[in-house]
Amino acid sequence: MSASTEPSSAVLSPTERISEVLFGLIMVLSFTCTLSVANARREAVREMLIAAIGCNLAWAIVDAVMYLMDNLLDRGRRLSVLHSVRRATDPDLARATISGALPPLMGSLMLPGELENLRQRLTQLPEPPAWPKPTLTDLRGATGVFLLVLLSTFPVVLPFVFIQDARLALRVSNGVAIALLFAGGLTLGRYAGLQPLVTGLFMVAIGVVLVGLTITLGG
Repeated sequence: MSASTEPSSAVLSPTERISEVLFGLIMVLSFTCTLSVANARREAVREMLIAAIGCNLAWAIVDAVMYLMDNLLDRGRRLSVLHSVRRATDPDLARATISGALPPLMGSLMLPGELENLRQRLTQLPEPPAWPKPTLTDLRGATGVFLLVLLSTFPVVLPFVFIQDARLALRVSNGVAIALLFAGGLTLGRYAGLQPLVTGLFMVAIGVVLVGLTITLGG
């Protein structure tokens, strides 16, 4: 999972938000699509609903914790680089450390003078903390991850609550899931500058394949 560690008005990027929704949809579909509508009774439907919601609740917690850990680990790596640069007695080693921490393209474009200027500016900063600590932004992001995974469950399972006919409920549920996958693909396509329609259809195809694999592997 990719996690942003800088404060911003939108804690999660569109890619992160759609990825979490997709994850939640695939998890709940792995339950609804295994329901045998030919002879499904209300007891079976109720058990499926409890299992689907319980599974997504558990995974929402896990995913939120992993998001928080990813943020802390990423910030810890950056702090380690900063400490190494500030403590280096050899300027050449410090500049090499800075260059190695930059994205490859940016690092290759940095001139020695620019790296030296950056090194001097880093050494003049106030003493950084010894280790990373969770921030309000981290907690907001983790909460967003939790809610996205959990709330993505309900549009797919609600048809089974309000529609008594299990076969019809399954068709409506699958239609809602496909619509959500397609909408997510459209959003990602616009965000990434791709063809929104093609991206939407591709997202639906990915969802169908992943759900099939999940069911086949017993997920």
